[in-house]
Amino acid sequence: MRLRRTVVCDSCVSPEYINGEAIQKPMGGAKHSLLHKRLVAVIDALGSNYEAFPELRCTCGNRSLVPDVVVISTNQIPLDESGDIISSGIDFAPPWIIEILSPAQSQTKVTGNILHCLRNGSQLGWLIDPSERCILVYQPNSLPDLLAGQDILPVLEDLNLKLSVNEVFAWLQRKN
Repeated sequence: MRLRRTVVCDSCVSPEYINGEAIQKPMGGAKHSLLHKRLVAVIDALGSNYEAFPELRCTCGNRSLVPDVVVISTNQIPLDESGDIISSGIDFAPPWIIEILSPAQSQTKVTGNILHCLRNGSQLGWLIDPSERCILVYQPNSLPDLLAGQDILPVLEDLNLKLSVNEVFAWLQRKN
């Protein structure tokens, strides 16, 4: 596979590889980072058999993606020969992929990444749009759901988490 490189910028994270082309994913800024941080903390605080990972490379099909957050079962975490988690990412579609749309990102490209993961084994995908205060939810074999306000977000079946769209966006509020 021959890779074509795109321009690398200072505000970008490691590239994603789609059909052999390296594509830089723009960094998201403060809203993006705060949602990222809170999602990982809330999911990890559940004490379940799942763990949330920020910016973990996921390779499946003809793509190597770096979603904002992936949630995988603890028994799926790849380990090296000494029992440490490997540093290269995972070679499967995560059960749950979460993307937070940044102003500089194409919603079409991000949606394409979520759909690719669903076609390759993911069970759930969220596309969080901070500017519209809504979350598109993708699940296999069904149309996406556009959730807002008090709508409760679906999570993986084994997770005991009840979270509304408003609760997610409330994390952005700063209290004096």
